[in-house]
Order: sequence, then C-alpha cells, then structure tokens
Amino acid sequence: MSQKITNLRKLGNTSLQLSELGLGCAAMAGNHRPVSNPNIRGALTSGLDAGITFVDTAPFYGFGRSEHFVGAAIRNRDNIVLSTKAGRLLKKEPIPADLQADWPGSFPFNPVYDYTYDGVMRSYEDSLQRLGVDKIDVLLLHDIGEMQHGVELNKRLFADAVSGGYKALDELRSSGEIQAIGLGVNEREVCIAAMEHGHWDAFLLAGRYTLLEQNPLHNLIPDCEKAGTGIILGGPYNSGLLAGGDTWNYAKAPDDVMAKAQAIKKVCESHGVPLPAAALQFPLGHPIVASVIPGARSQAEMEQNIAWFEMDIPAGLWSDLRAEGLLDVEAPLPG
Repeated sequence: MSQKITNLRKLGNTSLQLSELGLGCAAMAGNHRPVSNPNIRGALTSGLDAGITFVDTAPFYGFGRSEHFVGAAIRNRDNIVLSTKAGRLLKKEPIPADLQADWPGSFPFNPVYDYTYDGVMRSYEDSLQRLGVDKIDVLLLHDIGEMQHGVELNKRLFADAVSGGYKALDELRSSGEIQAIGLGVNEREVCIAAMEHGHWDAFLLAGRYTLLEQNPLHNLIPDCEKAGTGIILGGPYNSGLLAGGDTWNYAKAPDDVMAKAQAIKKVCESHGVPLPAAALQFPLGHPIVASVIPGARSQAEMEQNIAWFEMDIPAGLWSDLRAEGLLDVEAPLPG
C-alpha cells in the first residue's frame, strides 16, 4: 500500500482525518457517459483497496445510483470518512428529458431542489437508507450559487439554505450525528457569502483552486483560514481540460483558457511529467486543502489517478510554471 495514498490531513478544525487522495463519486454514476455496474464497483474497490479512506458522494449523482454503490463498497470497511450532500430530494415522478440525458443509467427518480430545514433532514435520512449505513461524517449543502441557479432563483434558494438548511445541519452536528457541515459547490462566491451566516467546517470546492486557476487565494482561502474551515478540492482536472480534454466548467473551453492549459502542459512535458499528474498534486501544496477528489469511471481510471498521484514531480516544474506567469505568485507549492 502506497505511503502517499495513506497520508492523512485534518479537515479544518474538526477531528476528521481525510486521505489526501479521495474518491469523488459523481463520474462513476454516469455523468454524461454511460458507466456499467461492474465498472462502478471496479473504480470503488480499486481505490479503497489502495488505501483511500475518504469517499464523497451525493443523492444527485445518478439520482441515488452513486450512494447505492458507495454504500455497498464501504459497508464492511473500517476507518472510512464518508461525505454526502443535501439540497435535493429524489421524487418518484417523471424526470426532465435533458436531465435524464445527462445521467445515462440513472435511477428512476427526479431530483428536486429543497434547502429547507425539513428538506435537509429528509435528505439526510434518505441518504442513510440508500447508503445502508448508520453514520455520515460530512454533510454538505449541494449546488447553491448563481452559476447553478441564476441570480433570482438563487436568492430564494440561498435564503432557504442559510436559514432552515443551516439550522438542520447545525442540529445534526451539535447532536453528534455528523462531524462536519459545509457546502459542495462549483463557485467560491457562494462560500464567501455563506460564511456570514454561520460556522462551516468545510467547503468542497469543485474546479476553483487548481493548476489552471487560483483566484480563491485572494479572498475565500484567507477567510477560511481565519474561520478554521477546511477545503476539499473537487474537479482537479477542471472538468477534463487538465486531463487531455477540451471542457472547462462542464462546457467547451474558451480559447484563452485552452491556451493557458496548453502552456501549462508544455512546461509539464519539458520535465517529463503528464499534465494530469501535476494537476492532481498541485492543490495539496496548500495546507488548507485536506483532500483532492478526482472522479473515475472504472478500475483502469482509478488506477491511473493513483499512478498520477504517486508520481514524483521535480520542484523545478513548479518554479518554471511560476516563472512563466502560469501560477499565482502566492500559491504554496507542493513538496
């Protein structure tokens, strides 16, 4: 078992210790591409067998499919730190065609937004049952923000989330039912706004502190450091762009973003390092990042993620990226 894989980091001010490499369980539930049941099992088993102990899932991923398979994979394993989310309830009703097309192979439930007190409590209990476990360690409000909902709808949903939704999370934390609460989102702005409405243990931030972009260094991360709020870094490949694809923020990358990714890739190649390996290891240069959680759709993809994570990267690669103006000068470097 790799020493790198089994390295643990404390999540914010909590007592939770997360494996530096975690299991992100969205892609394996069929996000935009069909994934077979054996491939889901293979991705989970190979990651857990390698020593990964932090697993993140959500009701939305495959409309219950991800939680179903995650529960089966972790149920008889020790020392797993489990994270899931709230903010949508799965309803037995017709699923919008465009949404269903985004999740081929999903379970037959329609995910409906609900960030109220009752909605979050119901989501938590439903997740326990889908997972088949009696304990969830980290519970995150999922997908709040203007990028997700637009300005007007987000005003209402955000108000629900920081009032009733937060009250539910805080009660669960205070009672010891869960150990950490937070947000699981794609945008830093909503995290900054949420910090005015309560104490959050963790933000799962997808694609916003990566080898490609480090804007949170100048606002969100300093705020988190003061508050003792940890960061879990999702989407380290920026939805595919840093792993050889052409998508960024779940759409085709604009020319300027693509050009920056190509410039970073050129520096990586000059050191004999695959771009995805650098992308996977870079966020952990910052001590506030407790875990990086790439997705995998199969055992082969999981094994590739592990190989990139374990790869030795020369310090000169990071210094060259900084010298080329491709990394923020304030970004802490790995190593």
